[in-house]
This record gives sequence, structure tokens and C-alpha cells, in this order.
Amino acid sequence: METGGSLAQAIRKPTLTPKAIIHQRFGSNASYTVKEVEEPTQNECPGLAILQKGPCLYRCTLELPDFTVVSDSFKKKKDAEQSAAQMALEKLGIKPSADSPTAEEAWRELIARVKYIFSNEFLSALHPLSSHFKAALRRIGDANGSVPASVIAICDAKPNNLCKIINPTVESHPFLVLSYIMRAAAGLQELVVSPEERFSIWRKDPYPPDVIESSMSQQSNVAECITIMAIYIPCSPEKAVEPVVLNISTTGYYLDVIAQKLGLSDGNMVLISRTIGKASSETRFYFEAPKSYPLDMSSDLLNAKVVTLGGPLNARATYICGQDIYGDSILASIGYTWKGQDLFYEDVTLQSYYRMLISKTPNGVYKLSREAILAAELPLTFTTKTNWKGSFPREILSSFCRQYRLSEPVFCISDCPLKASLELSRSNKKPEVPETAEQEGGYSNGNGAVDSKSGGFGSSFTCEVKIYSRCQDLILECAPNILYKKQNDAVQSVSLKVLSWLNAFFKDTAMPLEKQKQLANVFGIKFCPQNFSKEVVQCASVYNCQQNDTLGGKDPESYDVVENDLSSVNIEGPESGLCPSGGSLLCVSYSVSLVTKGELQKELLESIEEFEFEMGTGAVIPCLEAVVSQMSVGQSACFYRELPPEDLVLAAAKDSENALAFLSLSCCLEYSIILLRVTEPPEDRMEQALFSPPLSKQRVEYAVRQIKESCVTSLVDFGCGSGSLLESLMDYQTSLEIIVGVDISQKSLSRAAKVLHSKLVMKSDPDAPCKSIKSVVLYDGSITDFDSRLCGFDLGTCLEVIEHMEEDQACLFGDIVLSSFRPRILIVSTPNYEYNVILQKSTLTSQEDDPEEKLQSQSCKFRNHDHKFEWTREQFKHWASELAVRHNYNVEFSGVGGAADQEPGYASQIAVFRRGILPKDDGHGEHEDSACQYKAIWQWNRSKPPLTN
Repeated sequence: METGGSLAQAIRKPTLTPKAIIHQRFGSNASYTVKEVEEPTQNECPGLAILQKGPCLYRCTLELPDFTVVSDSFKKKKDAEQSAAQMALEKLGIKPSADSPTAEEAWRELIARVKYIFSNEFLSALHPLSSHFKAALRRIGDANGSVPASVIAICDAKPNNLCKIINPTVESHPFLVLSYIMRAAAGLQELVVSPEERFSIWRKDPYPPDVIESSMSQQSNVAECITIMAIYIPCSPEKAVEPVVLNISTTGYYLDVIAQKLGLSDGNMVLISRTIGKASSETRFYFEAPKSYPLDMSSDLLNAKVVTLGGPLNARATYICGQDIYGDSILASIGYTWKGQDLFYEDVTLQSYYRMLISKTPNGVYKLSREAILAAELPLTFTTKTNWKGSFPREILSSFCRQYRLSEPVFCISDCPLKASLELSRSNKKPEVPETAEQEGGYSNGNGAVDSKSGGFGSSFTCEVKIYSRCQDLILECAPNILYKKQNDAVQSVSLKVLSWLNAFFKDTAMPLEKQKQLANVFGIKFCPQNFSKEVVQCASVYNCQQNDTLGGKDPESYDVVENDLSSVNIEGPESGLCPSGGSLLCVSYSVSLVTKGELQKELLESIEEFEFEMGTGAVIPCLEAVVSQMSVGQSACFYRELPPEDLVLAAAKDSENALAFLSLSCCLEYSIILLRVTEPPEDRMEQALFSPPLSKQRVEYAVRQIKESCVTSLVDFGCGSGSLLESLMDYQTSLEIIVGVDISQKSLSRAAKVLHSKLVMKSDPDAPCKSIKSVVLYDGSITDFDSRLCGFDLGTCLEVIEHMEEDQACLFGDIVLSSFRPRILIVSTPNYEYNVILQKSTLTSQEDDPEEKLQSQSCKFRNHDHKFEWTREQFKHWASELAVRHNYNVEFSGVGGAADQEPGYASQIAVFRRGILPKDDGHGEHEDSACQYKAIWQWNRSKPPLTN
């Protein structure tokens, strides 16, 4: 028998989990005990001497009356429990059935369900629907005991699921459930009465008095009048949305009160929509039921044809709800819940209504998550997790899918092996991504290809996302050709691309198809126009929430409006020298008010005492960012802006009545801002914004040139950290044979070992650049301690390390390395403090100032919060020259980023020490007692691979 096509086969009967089946059979006799376990982790780096802690794992023991089972180890406790339950079922010989019921079986189950909910037993059950039954028993006149069919449809999920199996079109026409419920009730004439002219059902025989008394005792019997705010939404778009008051008695039935407001005789004639917002919400639309069934009851029940509901479509309510609403409607938050037997209710204000309206767009969801409707904008790029404020892109995308009744987005993360990453980074093919994406997170270089260092542990990540309808029709997919070093960054960035494309569509819902496709190509998106139109476009076009560019009867020439011209901005307060720059994290205090001509009247709409956002990411409205970019910390500014769409103003306004009065006058928005603080971006991101290639890569290339020119065969990297320099050297063909790295962080050394191992295992490749390298050793130790194993190397490097030490320790390092280790060549680089004025667009302060004042200004002057000092060119030359003279070295100065003959010099200054003639006494004897203070963490030898731990 036909049951609606392929979708019917796709709908499966909800299958009980193994744990649920065990509970059905054993109840409290089944005991679960979950314990955390430690298991040996697979060593990603053979030979690594640092203990690697694996992920937290759990194992579950399930005790049944006759036997006990123990699960395998899992990352989640619930997975361990389900595994134990599954093992128990297998031991019992029980196989859970996942077969889908036929349409006839679903129909019989629906009849049985309707019969059960009108039984004596159900009236006393703790169920939202049973509370409606009790309230129905308090109704007076002919409505006494009568339960609206729409209540059964929205309060009990089982009839909905069964109806979807009977007729799959129920998914897109949810009110068809009413007809099936009424038809099922018609087959129970011995139990219930269901007249065709009314959408209600009641028991044929009254409930026994003892059942009524027992069930009513669970609810409060105190008569009380409740006043609830709701919203009346006329069907005609010319009529205004307005608040309405519902006066409901706790001993009455709230649906009858709503019916009266809609001009209906009683609550039986009211249809109820699905919930708006969260699934746990009781916010719904209430509107008049049609005069006839929405189903052709004369046809075969299992192949019934849909009959369109009568009456004009309510465009505004339909847009918010996502399902067709006809005629005038009331939006209210009221109903019975699982939490208790008493009536639950919340006020729905005009502000609530307009917030629901703007939440239908990704930009609106982000604005609401920040509680900054008139200031915030969905950022254009995802930089770092710590700098992102408000709901994350993935959360917003999931929220959007729920709003439009789509399936949850499906993400597929791919681990891109190191070799593939390198091939991509060397290729000339530019990924098809927008220009803004090329700098996202600092993971790709100026050519759009991925920097090989972003692989982290030898891998980078790509992510694609697909969005399907509830019927599993593909709507769109996005698979940008960008590599990220963190999985989360890949997921968030691809989500943001989809959201940005959707935002562009909602700004112009009449956008031609060709333009939609062009814009989709920019973001790396492919979409099915037919499915996108069906699921999103039609819904959005029903009610375009961006109806007007600006609203209100204002005269723009009456104000100094800031849109593209900043000359009228009034900035007050002394210049502090602490100014924002690209990538800075700003904190402002602001307020937004409606003001009339001449500022005779003012109405506060929105204010936040501390609002943070990242500069240069589009996280706030353009005019606000343009004004803040001219300010310094401590200054205040005031400017005016034309009115945005009315929806945004009313979503922000706490007093909707006053706001509407202002909007009818000549008015605009006044913004008042104080810049509280500026946190500079991390050093690497700040440098990447200015230099291409980044300074880190330029420093590596400088070191490689020195290696090639000097034909060195051995190198020691002092303060190697996570091995960024050593890893990069693997990509260049040099004369190096022996490489050593030293650092005091075991965590960093562990990362360095893993990434070096991942590159060196490519030694079988005859074209591998690192084929000349014979051995690599990583040591755990301080570079201010002596270890004889580091003596006699051709080249020593110390790139961007000394500024992380105290100045006296940096001087000690210089003496130790040149007097004891004595490499033939030593390269030291450190930030040029004078260049910070360009990087940070700030005013330099003297490092000779009062120490307390220095500490107060240091945090936003040094490039990294961990820097203990940063030297000017003169200070650096003084330090290096004295070292060279003391230890018989020659020194020359250079740098990367900038130029020597242009102020303020290089961004990163470099000193290259070259050893003179060694004295007869090399000074090693005084260190014999402490000759080997370093601990070898990891060793690799080409002729003898490291042993696996």
C-alpha cells in the first residue's frame, strides 16, 4: 500500500536505546557504576621522554540480578552506559527492533493513544495534556469536559509522530494532525464524542467522582485572577501590532479567554501553533480554526489529499512561526508544562515580539546574544575564540536551522596530512575564497595558500558543512579551501561563511537568482535554488522584516548625521596615547537614545556599561567603529545616526509606547561613547596584519640565508619553544646535519618533538628538503645554564626569546652563550620597541619613566603581555656591542620588517655575532661539575630510528 513515497520509508519508529530496554525489563534492579580509567595512549612521537596524558575515559559496570558486564572505555559516560546495556542485551539474546511500522499499524496505534488519553488513568498522570483535561472539567455550560483537538496535537508528541508515518505531508502541514485525531476519536464512539462541526472531543461517560477528586487535589483550588500581557497581530498588514491583556482565572480555562479576544465563542474554535523559540517555551500563536477540516475526509484515509485552510494568511505571524497562520492571531506565553500541574505564564511585550522578528536573521540572533541590538553586527571574520563575543557562529547557524524548521547542520572535519599541507602551500593555486577569509585567524598567508607552520602537530584541518531540510533534501553546502590549525576554528569559520551569505540575502530578499549564485561563489557555497526557495526564500518573502531602510518622519538635514562623514563627531577629553588598532580588543561604555529635532526630547533605548568587541572585524555598526578609531582611552564622543529599520528600534526599546511616539516625529539616534580600555592583539596577529610574509617567516628566511652563506652543518636553537624555527628549517634544503633545540617548557618541547617527527618520517621521500639532516635532539633546560653538549656548534639562534626573560637574565644568557657555548655564529632577534608606534598606532612612552607609571602603561605598549622588556635600537646595540667586546666576537646589525634607513627602523631587530680567534683556554673547565644539566627529551637519528615507548 502507498504511504506517501520515499519519505515514509525514511521515517522510523523511535527505537528505544539499549539502556531504556534494560530499564523496561529490570527497573531498579539494574545498577550502573561508571568509573574513570587510565589507559596507555598511542605515542604520536616515538622516543619522546615526556609522559603523554591521554583523554579522560570512562568504563561502566552494569550489574543485573543474574550477571554483570563491563563496557569498553569511552570519552563520554553515557556512551559507556549504553555500551554496557548493549552487551547485556546481547548476553540476554535480545535484539532491539528498528523496523518502521506500516501506515496501518501507525493508525491503530493512534486510535489506541486517543483511547488512553481519555482513560481514568491518564487524568491523574503528570502530563501537560492531563492538566488541560482537568481545566476542561471546570468549564461551564456545553463546553464542560470538552477538550480542543488542537491541545491534544500540541501537548502530546506521540500522535504527531504517528501521523507523520500515516501521511508524511504532516511534516510540512502540521495542522493535519487535528484531522487524524478527530477521525481516530470518531472510531471510539463507545468512549468519546467528537462532532464534526467542532474541533473538540469529550468523554461520553463522565469520569468517576473519586478519579476527579484525586486528580483535582494535585492543582491549586484557590480562585485567583491572573493578568497576562500578550500581543494581538491583525491579519491585515495595514493594522498595527498591539499589546492585549488577558485576565484569566485559575479556576477557568485560558483558551476560552483567548477565544473571546479573537471574537470566538469558546476555546474549541482556537488553533494553536507549535512553540516559538526554545522547545521548552510555551510561547505560541492562537488563531481561529477553519470552518471545515483541513483534510478531505471522503478520500482514502492513508492517501488523503490536503485541503488548504480557509481565510487570509497572517503574513507577520506566519513569518515568525514558520507555519501558516490564518486570520487575526494572539501571541502569548501560557500553558501547562511537565514541571507542575498549575498554569505557567509569562508576559509577551511588544519588545518581545520585535525580538522574535529580528531573531529570524543571523545578524539578529547575534545582536540579541550580545544584548546590543543597535550597536553590534555579526562579525565578518572569526579570528580567535577568546576575542569572539556573543553566540558563536556554529550556535547561530544551528539556531537559524531551527527557526526555519531545517535539520541540524552537518559538519565534516578533515584532517589534512602535513605532506598535503606542504604541497598546497607550495602550489600557486589560490583557493576560491573571499579576500577577508585569506587572513582569518592568521592561518593563511597573503597568497591564500596555507602556511606550513599552521599544521601544529603535523596536520591542519578543513571543514565543510551541509544543511538539509527535514525531508533530507540538500539545501546548501560550503567547503572552503582553507586550512586551519584548530578544528574549532575550521568549524566556526565555515559556519560564519554560510551566515554571511544568508545575511546578504536577508538584506535583499528580492535578490535575483544570478546575484545569489555570484555571492555564493564568493563564500565557497553551493546551493540548490529550488530547495532554498522552498525552505527559506518563501518564508522570508512572506514578511520582509527589512521593509524600510529608515523610518520616522525625520529631516536628515536637521542633524549632523554620521554615516560617511566623521567631521561632525564631537570627541572630548585629553589624548591619552592609547589608541585602538586593527585586531585590538576594545571595551566601551555606550548609550543610544531617540532624540527629536533640537534635542528637545530624548528616549533612552539601549545602554551597556562595558561592551567589548574586536576592532576591524565588523563586530559593530560601521559608523561606531569609525568614531572609536579616532579616540584614545578615556575620551568620550557623541554622534548622530539615521534611524535603522523600525524592527530594530522597537526590539531595543523597553518602553514601546514612548518609542512609537518618537518614531512618529522628526527624530534620529544619538550615540554617546566612552572608550574604557584597549587590549592590543597578540604579537603574531598584529605583525601579520602589517607584513606579508609575516615577520616570523621573514626571521626564518633570514636565518636560512645565514646558514646557506656560512655553510654550517650544526645548529642549536636557544629557546626553541614549540619548534617553529626547527620545523620551518625542514622545508628548506640546507647543509645542516645536526640540529638541537633547548627550552624550559616540556609542553612546548612535546609539541616540537611531534611536529619534527611528522616531518622527518618523510625521509624516505628522495625530494624531501631535510634529507641532509642526520640527527635531531631536544633538551629540557634553561638557556642560562651551561651544558657541555651544546659546545662547538657552528650556528646558534635565539629568535624573539630574550624579551620573555628579565633583563638581567637576558644579559646572563649573552655571557653564557658567548663565553661557554661559543658557537661560530650567533643570531639574536628581539622586537624593536620604537616600531610599536606603527604596529599599535600609539604614542611612545619613555622606558626611563617612573617605574609605577611604566607598569601602568606597559600592558598596551609591549607587543606581548609576556614580554618583560622591549629595547629600542640604541639599547639593543649597546647590549650586543658590549657582549661582543667582552667575548672576542664581532657583531653586525640588521633586521626584518621595515628598513634600516627609514624611521623607526626594522620591526624585528637582529644582531649577528661572529666569533674571533678562540683563546688557548676556552673556559670549559670551570663548568666540568655541571657539564650535563639538560635532560634529553627526544632524539632522532637517521641511521637509528628512536625506540617506541
